[in-house]
Amino acid sequence: MKLKTQPRPTRRPQRSHRSAHRGLRGLTSRGRGAQRPGVPVRRRIARRLPTLARAGALLAAIAATAALVALVNGPWLRVTEVAFAGQHYTDPSELERVLEEQRGTSVLAIDTDSVRDSIARLPAVDAVTVSASVLGRLDATVVEHEVAFVWQTSSGHFLGAADGTIIARAADGEALAGDVAALPQIHDERFAARAITVGEVIPDTVLRTAIELVGLDPAALGSDSEHLALRLDDVYGFRLVSESPQWEIALGAYGKDPRETAAEARDRMERQVAAVRTLFAERVEDEIGWVDVRNPGKVYFRVKG
Repeated sequence: MKLKTQPRPTRRPQRSHRSAHRGLRGLTSRGRGAQRPGVPVRRRIARRLPTLARAGALLAAIAATAALVALVNGPWLRVTEVAFAGQHYTDPSELERVLEEQRGTSVLAIDTDSVRDSIARLPAVDAVTVSASVLGRLDATVVEHEVAFVWQTSSGHFLGAADGTIIARAADGEALAGDVAALPQIHDERFAARAITVGEVIPDTVLRTAIELVGLDPAALGSDSEHLALRLDDVYGFRLVSESPQWEIALGAYGKDPRETAAEARDRMERQVAAVRTLFAERVEDEIGWVDVRNPGKVYFRVKG
């Protein structure tokens, strides 16, 4: 008896552990039934938050700008009062003029640097600070140059700083204060000196020579004089004048020759002083009324009478 051939059983492919794991996770998720596929709600909201924050910051910036524009253009925070201090030689009307230009301006719009520069250009001002308060007050405090010399002309007495700038004019008929009266004084009788005014600058060579001559000790000339005055004119240049004994010495102009250096000018002055000293050693000083030493190598003099 012949047996029928039995069909071979087909083997079902085994699922990999990874596929089984995915299937299990899918079943678990479907079993919960609470989540939808895609990005979670919490994450979607979190992504929108930066956009909302930027929008809020933009609105705040717009509001701040509008408030600032309202403060600048509105009737508030306007300059209603100006004040200044520290001036002595500076004309108060000049300070007031500069500050009054800012009256009515918003304190938030005032360019204090520009105001400071305008005041600093005034001749007597060495330094200045400017401040504006929310109460509507604009203040300026100045520090002035120290007076170094007095320059006298037919137009009046002028006070100058060490750099040669004329910073103020003394009141006509008013005696110089004690500290100013002790400073070097130069009597300028030149025709051009009539035009000297506040803000003018005395040339460095002229000023340096004048200061050295004013400070000259009469004993260096071999003189018994106690005080020497200095005058400047168009003919003889610098002249030293003694009241007792009475005489004058013509030294010539300094600063006219641009080729003459400061060292050469100083050497010429030393030779002039030495020439006068030799003259006074040989002649009686009280008998001499005039000495021309513009050329120190050839001295001319006149006796009194």
